[in-house]
Amino acid sequence: MSESASQQEHSNKSWTFLAGNRRWLQACADAFGWFLALQFATAARFEFDVSVWSQNKIALAWVIAAGVHAIFGILRGLYGGRWQFGSFEEVAGLATATAVAGAALFVVVVFTDPRLVPLSVTLVGSLMALGLMFTARYVWRLIIDNRRRPTAEGRTKVVVYGAGVAGTQVVDSMLADHDSQYVPVALLDDDPLKARLMVRRIPVGGTRDALADVVAQTGATRVVVAVPSASRELLSDLADRSAELGIAISVVPPVHELLDGNVGVADIRPLSEADLLGRSQVETDLSAIAGYLTGKTVLVTGAGGSIGSELCRQIHRFSPDVLVMLDRDESALHGVQLSIEGHALLDTRNLVVANIRDAERMFEVFEEHRPDVVFHAAALKHLPLLEMHPDEGVKTNVFGTHNVLMAASHVGVERFVNVSTDKAADPTSVLGVTKRIAERLTADVATQVSGQYLSIRFGNVLGSRGSVLETFRGQIANGGPVTVTSRTVTRYFMTVEEAVQLVIQAGAIGESGQVLVLDMGKPVLIADVARRLIAQAERPIEIVFTGLRPGEKADEVLFSDDESAV
Repeated sequence: MSESASQQEHSNKSWTFLAGNRRWLQACADAFGWFLALQFATAARFEFDVSVWSQNKIALAWVIAAGVHAIFGILRGLYGGRWQFGSFEEVAGLATATAVAGAALFVVVVFTDPRLVPLSVTLVGSLMALGLMFTARYVWRLIIDNRRRPTAEGRTKVVVYGAGVAGTQVVDSMLADHDSQYVPVALLDDDPLKARLMVRRIPVGGTRDALADVVAQTGATRVVVAVPSASRELLSDLADRSAELGIAISVVPPVHELLDGNVGVADIRPLSEADLLGRSQVETDLSAIAGYLTGKTVLVTGAGGSIGSELCRQIHRFSPDVLVMLDRDESALHGVQLSIEGHALLDTRNLVVANIRDAERMFEVFEEHRPDVVFHAAALKHLPLLEMHPDEGVKTNVFGTHNVLMAASHVGVERFVNVSTDKAADPTSVLGVTKRIAERLTADVATQVSGQYLSIRFGNVLGSRGSVLETFRGQIANGGPVTVTSRTVTRYFMTVEEAVQLVIQAGAIGESGQVLVLDMGKPVLIADVARRLIAQAERPIEIVFTGLRPGEKADEVLFSDDESAV
């Protein structure tokens, strides 16, 4: 064994002994602190002429103070591992124990004649003892932190954006683990008051504008955005800056996604679909509006699709009496039952294999289950395919919707929500026209029945099957190129969870005959989405612009010219 290895082994054994006996050593150190404090306070009281006062009396005063401190500390859990070492709670417990010990010594000194030590010594000695005990803990904490602190060699150097509470927690989490894969080398924050701040000896290097300089100076290869409430504009800007520098970017999740509100290394994740949305995600308090589903029979058409399956999952949370899931794809029904119930036995009548094009079958299903609430999500939605096969779009989106509406009105459905698209506004494609007709059919039935029949219109759903995001990810995985129709084409985006929340909310607040439209903020440039996804890839990917397809718009609108928006 080499000399260095032997020294390392000896050091580890010594550290193990110290760490294993820390509580007893801590109690002894506190007692020694009292001894030093009382000796120094007494000496200072008599201008360091200690011969004037009896050492035996000082020793007795020390026994009283240290003994009371130890007993009270044990009762309070100061030496029992009750609090995290060096925490605010431990410091508060230490201060309390010192105050009690100092008060006990003061009482004893007052009622002894002659006095053990001058009264001033009890006060000054208590304060000095507290300072010495604080110092001992601080030094011990530094030793622990230095042993845990990972070195930068072989690890990912990180610039943490955000020097607030979350940023501090992220830095603490990285530095507290000797095996951490991340090592913070700098922080950034747009608050000018934090320009000279140091967090665990990690400096704040400036605002986000200083990112390029900080990366060049430190050799960082990743940015971690430690701002749980970060706006989509901020994330988009930092994503663009990181892409230009060729470094990766990660984020910590919003506060509502954290179990305990604390942020650590384990919470760091890549940019998600919602992060790439380019706007703040709409948060809906479903528990306050979805009571109309509880105890009811709810039927979802297209239950195996992206929207339909998420609808079923969220509806299930509100304890409907019966949830009927209808789809023509038996494999899709298998998947949605598995995601909701944890098994896919396909052994219940509430899983319905049926095609909405079959009017007789729709009446049969509605007669059997007699739903109170219907969410109609079944549709053909791929614009280019419907341009080539328009008859199929009419059969499903128009005739199929008509069949579902007739069956619903026949059994007296209370609420009917038709899922539509922003392409129904000023339609230029088969998809847009057929969905616009479906909206008008729903509004027409609303005039003939007592229930609430309405439509909900929204834009592209990120992460849904066949969405542009899924297409881009597949192209990137295959090495490219990524195909975008036009440099200027824009779309409104939302996450599938957000879309479904909107659909459920519409069923609660919408009035019969209405078309509800989400205020989706500003449309997103598709080319920007492609570039941000490519920036996360491990190799360069080319973007190829293919031109708009037949029936496709460069920019979507939310309302037609002949519609009045409220």
